[in-house]
Amino acid sequence: MSGLRVPSGFSAMLLGLVYIAAFVYFGAFFSYPASGTPGEKMRFLAEHQLEVSIVYFSIYVLFGVLLAILVVGVHETLKNASPPMASLASIFGAVWVGLVIASGMIYTVGLDQSVRLLDESPDTAFALWRTVSVVANSLGGGNEIVGGLWVLLVSFVALKAVLLSRTLNYLGCFVGIVGIATIYPEEVLAEIFGLSQIAWFIWLGVVILRSDAEVNPE
Repeated sequence: MSGLRVPSGFSAMLLGLVYIAAFVYFGAFFSYPASGTPGEKMRFLAEHQLEVSIVYFSIYVLFGVLLAILVVGVHETLKNASPPMASLASIFGAVWVGLVIASGMIYTVGLDQSVRLLDESPDTAFALWRTVSVVANSLGGGNEIVGGLWVLLVSFVALKAVLLSRTLNYLGCFVGIVGIATIYPEEVLAEIFGLSQIAWFIWLGVVILRSDAEVNPE
């Protein structure tokens, strides 16, 4: 992992920060009129289109790019310990990368197309935006099964091979199981997954940056 240690370590930490920024933005700054009319909702999105597009780009497309670096870096660490399982984990990691990037592209393009319809028909514009949201959220946020599988497999392989940190790997197993559990449509599960994965990403980044080729702290 020597060539990817630094970029993958920083990528892991940045992924945690992207999660934190998303929670802060949507929790404190995004004043979307959820109880408003379709016209009010679309006018809000039109007025904040650039801001919302940047946020969606960051939490999906940028997230996916950083995740790709981390997936490859983690694969380099685990591939000699358990080649079949490491490869399987990386497949799920690569699929997750594709899903989140696709979600971001759908959100940004879909928002633009929806706003363009606002003058013609607010109801039509909102119907398109709602469809865009369902499709994009289904791919990259409505459930976290693929991401959960990647984290779980990575943590399981590292735990068996005594790589990374034992406590970190136990946390990863928890994060992965919660991610898989989001197949059940309960918002609290997605929130637990997101919050626990913040800790996992940042901790993983610290462990990677403190390592040489393969890390093995308790």
